[in-house]
Amino acid sequence: MTGGSIGSRPAPTASDAPPKPMTPSERLDAIDVLRGLALFGVLAMNIVTAFRVSIFAPFLPNSGSLDWAVQAVLTVAVGSKAVALFSLLFGVGLAIQFERLGGNPQRMILLVRRLVVLLAIGLVHRYLIWDGDILVEYALAGLVVLPFLGGARWLIAGAALLLLGLDTTMLLLLPLIVPLPGAAEMAALAADATRAYGTGGFFDVLAFRIREVTVIFPLQIMFFPHTVAVFLVGAFAWRSGVLHRASANRRLLFVVATSGILLGGGLSLAAAGHELFDWPSLGRAHFPVEQLGAVVLALGYAAAVIAAVNLAGGRRMLGWAAPLGRMALTNYLAQSVICGWIFYGYGLCQFGRLGVAATLAIGIFLYGAQVVFSAWWLRRYRFGPLEWLWRSCMYGLPQPMRAKVNLAICA
Repeated sequence: MTGGSIGSRPAPTASDAPPKPMTPSERLDAIDVLRGLALFGVLAMNIVTAFRVSIFAPFLPNSGSLDWAVQAVLTVAVGSKAVALFSLLFGVGLAIQFERLGGNPQRMILLVRRLVVLLAIGLVHRYLIWDGDILVEYALAGLVVLPFLGGARWLIAGAALLLLGLDTTMLLLLPLIVPLPGAAEMAALAADATRAYGTGGFFDVLAFRIREVTVIFPLQIMFFPHTVAVFLVGAFAWRSGVLHRASANRRLLFVVATSGILLGGGLSLAAAGHELFDWPSLGRAHFPVEQLGAVVLALGYAAAVIAAVNLAGGRRMLGWAAPLGRMALTNYLAQSVICGWIFYGYGLCQFGRLGVAATLAIGIFLYGAQVVFSAWWLRRYRFGPLEWLWRSCMYGLPQPMRAKVNLAICA
């Protein structure tokens, strides 16, 4: 700007105005609802398969317990589908942020800063709270996806298809190059986890968690292309315009929902059949089929929910999940802290002691409490606590927190 008095300055343009977070009125309720519902699936699987027992216990032979039916439903209908849905939504969110900052010369700097802050939060979460963290992988995958967001839709779609193909190839071949632990080693790790997590103090748990991260790392390498690909699918879904005009695309959403749920459910059932029903094993094709089924079923779930929220009845029925979705980061990390306290030795010492059904009941109660808390909090504040920290670090200045703040002062 040229010199002169403050009163003579021209009105800020879109590129001159300080960037700021999306206000509640600018948000898409369907995305928040979907994120809030996905959070339940993530909690259900995390609490049953990673907090209740060792993360390697699900790879061991089925014990034939009375909890089989609950485990079967979670494996086929929730499981990796909830994570895939969360990943789709992260890709959508990244594309929305990229679009909102269009014309701002600092766009890439702000988005890289956003992902670096998420990486830092994820590292704290992974090492101090829970080693099943997904935030580190999401931050790194987001940095890979970021350069594609400025390209044409066909480029995003092509990159997604290419990476899904690479993911399938890696899942078929990587176990031959980087072998996973054998059954005996997994059983030993599960037994060590029961001792460390079930009876150890905080520093005992921390030491074991650091050791376990190195064992989990090959799994994360295997699934990283998958995460990037699903982010790109989410970004393409946003760039396609379907989510902008969901009401006008109900027929398309219905077709995607129906075909996605039927095809994705069939693939997921086929992948889980050997473990649950003693069907013939798919061999090395198990993981590719499972991951493809997860993406297709997640797309079906997403289309069904978005179509429902764009109907008056569906909005009334599902609107309770929107506050939970607006505070997804806070709620995700809170779930880890609370579950760690319930199951680990420095808390209530329930690791390895509860069945699947009892554990899921705890998860449902926790989720219900978060629904109530999120609605209460967002009536008073614009962001969840960690969402506020994340945005403040991204934009380089503290964001106004009170819900009734005069938003004009941020412009």
